[in-house]
Amino acid sequence: MAIDRPPVLYLSHGAPPLADDPQWTRELADWASALPRPRAILVISAHWEEAPLTLGATTTVPLVYDFWGFPERYYRVTYPAPGAPELAAKVTALLRSSDTPVHHDPTRGLDHGAYVPLKEMFPAADIPVLQVSMPSLDPTTLFDLGRKLAPLRDEGVLIIGSGFFTHNLSALSTSVDGPPPAWSVEFDHWGTETLAKGDIDTVLDFQHKAPAAALAHPRTEHFAPLFVALGAHDATHAPRTVIDGFWFGLAKRSLQLD
Repeated sequence: MAIDRPPVLYLSHGAPPLADDPQWTRELADWASALPRPRAILVISAHWEEAPLTLGATTTVPLVYDFWGFPERYYRVTYPAPGAPELAAKVTALLRSSDTPVHHDPTRGLDHGAYVPLKEMFPAADIPVLQVSMPSLDPTTLFDLGRKLAPLRDEGVLIIGSGFFTHNLSALSTSVDGPPPAWSVEFDHWGTETLAKGDIDTVLDFQHKAPAAALAHPRTEHFAPLFVALGAHDATHAPRTVIDGFWFGLAKRSLQLD
């Protein structure tokens, strides 16, 4: 049977309360419904940095509620997706063939960068999911990681980089739909234009090339999953925006990379 080759996604996942936004949840659901059904999902989240690269649980284990100070209901969310031991074995083989060290943490569940969007996109939780850590925040290292993982797409694996297109929690707007700050708008516009041109080298050097880079990303972990996605995608196609707009002033731009 022929396998539909999934695109690669970079999505802005937000804090758990973003799941209360009916527009965002509808956009994610509509996006998923337009994709070929993946055989498995591989997630690289802004919320897991660990070196060497580490594979998460390959069985269904409790979620990682890696946030603080929210109402109790956010800690009761479940997403019992099947583990993906076959995918883990393939990831391990691909990476070790290029001398990339790989570890495995059988107790590490999905963090909110993974399960919050997946719950909206694939609510039945019936597709095997594997999360892997970012072994570095270096853009070139992560881009190369994406290139190594790209062959998984030919086997029906959906690769998702989950972060936020701008991310400065100390400079949030005071209301969810208030006017975004200039630094967030400028960075979002620059990123969109640069990606549309296919200028990947400039995107990788965003800390030196982008306007307001230090304000948009005081720490770069939420932009970093984009580099993995860029490495895994077919560079002959420019990334396409599926979700845009702002949430408390942060750009929630999300991209499909075919």
